[in-house]
Amino acid sequence: MKIIFYFLEFIFIKILFIFLTLLPLNLSKKISSLIFRTIGKLTSADKTATDNCKFIFPDLINIKVREIIDQSWNNIGITICELLKFKKLIKKNKIILNGLSNIESLKKNKKQAIFISIHQSNWEVLVPMIDRLGLRIGGIYRHINNYFLDRMILNIRNNTLLSNNNFYTPKGKKSAKDLLEAVNKGFSIVLLVDQKDSAGENIKLFNKKVKTQIGFLKIARKYNLPIIPIKNTRLDNGQIELYFNDPIFHNDDGVSDILMMEKIHRLIENWIISNPSQWFWQHKRFN
Repeated sequence: MKIIFYFLEFIFIKILFIFLTLLPLNLSKKISSLIFRTIGKLTSADKTATDNCKFIFPDLINIKVREIIDQSWNNIGITICELLKFKKLIKKNKIILNGLSNIESLKKNKKQAIFISIHQSNWEVLVPMIDRLGLRIGGIYRHINNYFLDRMILNIRNNTLLSNNNFYTPKGKKSAKDLLEAVNKGFSIVLLVDQKDSAGENIKLFNKKVKTQIGFLKIARKYNLPIIPIKNTRLDNGQIELYFNDPIFHNDDGVSDILMMEKIHRLIENWIISNPSQWFWQHKRFN
């Protein structure tokens, strides 16, 4: 029965995607955001998002929390739509890159790095935009339980890449193996580091210990790779800004992986607080 449900779900989403693809960019974004906001409120993920928001902003009144979560659902809908229309985003210069001086030496000397960001603004543009900078990269994604949808989304993501050598790999044992092989072959890594990792370490985020992945820190130390945080912001004019922060070097033996991740979490907290309506609140991060 589950496979039948998955297939019917896939057909529905496939038809929706075709419909959105045929529409003009701005209209399709409005429709997609409306769909996700309307349906999202009916799901258990909406309660998760609300609980997360109240945890981080305990002094906010309910109406303000509701506004943030509604805007978050809007952002997810727009993000999906923009993934479908990625080439139009490029053509219309909807994605701007700042802080490129922080990675100029990487490009010039063909060096490697670990790029980190969070599920904020449009996280789907990270890998294809770094791909367009001419870097060899591998990106991790969280697979969808529905096999049919998972394959479809992966194909869409792969079609946003210019280089046939760059790749995506699903989070888990396979990604760990794929990324280690890639690093040994001279590739950089792109990671979203704000979600729960059940096999991770307990590290404070917003003053609560949460399971957090730190494997990339071990890779950074072992291979002496700079860690480059990317702040991802959806601007009022409809553009998406990716800002490449100063590189972080994890080569001080006096700084443990835990301490370094706490430092990175402080940065993430600032990103979330500065643009709460653009974060993916729907993930079970704090339970």
